Amino acid sequence: MKVEDYSLLIKLNEVGTIRGTAKEVLISQPAVSQRLRYIEKYFNTHIFIRTPKQLIITPEGELILEFAKDVLEKEQQLKNKLLQTSEEVRGTLSIACSTLVSQRFLPKILANFTEKFPHVVIDLVTGISETIKNNYDDYHICIIRGTQLKESVSKLLFSDPLYLFDTEPFSKNVMKNRPLISFKTDDSMNELVDTWLNKQAQIKPIKTITVDQIKTCKRFMMEGIGMAVLPQSVSESLMDEYPHMPLKIEGQLVTRDTWACFKEANRSLPQVSSFIDLLLEETYI
Repeated sequence: MKVEDYSLLIKLNEVGTIRGTAKEVLISQPAVSQRLRYIEKYFNTHIFIRTPKQLIITPEGELILEFAKDVLEKEQQLKNKLLQTSEEVRGTLSIACSTLVSQRFLPKILANFTEKFPHVVIDLVTGISETIKNNYDDYHICIIRGTQLKESVSKLLFSDPLYLFDTEPFSKNVMKNRPLISFKTDDSMNELVDTWLNKQAQIKPIKTITVDQIKTCKRFMMEGIGMAVLPQSVSESLMDEYPHMPLKIEGQLVTRDTWACFKEANRSLPQVSSFIDLLLEETYI
């Protein structure tokens, strides 16, 4: 039995004739008769008594008609419930996010998102962008820094200029031979810094000190241990206090780009689409 069969029974009872019902439902009279015979065979009883003028419902038919109305009512209730569910964003949202972005920007974004969509479960992993790229298929959306993922839809969130900071001033006429403090990051960041350093005549680090986190890198620089290349997004508070210079190559700022990457199919999920919209609306730097 199909839901359409129950609708047909109700229409037959309302109209009272097979011919009239056929006109109402826009199918042929023989097709209506054939379908009615199938339904009666399915229930193994006569639902209507056929007379030359009208169909008369049998006692058994009344029970079946009552059941048919109940089926259609429950179907409509289910449709309404599904409609409400589709309008109310829910489900699990799986995010992999660069550590820097997760510390600097993501808390505010997620606070807004969870307030707006309280029924979405957040599954968040943070780490180095290179590691996230290698596990791209495991997440609904990846927020990475550096180069975008070619196999994904990639939306540029912001470009983050890089600056060289030190406790000692920069001078065009004086060679700066100081330790360079770097933090653990992916290869694309190191390549940007190395490319820039290779084009500098006045800045030649005497050694490199590698630390685990960008916060530690900043702290070491502030203590005078050496220079540090830091993104603008995490160093604006340092600019009024410490000597710094922008990284430029051929007059262009060297930037660390941040991308939201996802599969096009994932955006069909309401929770993913809603989160992407919030990401794109956010002002970063």
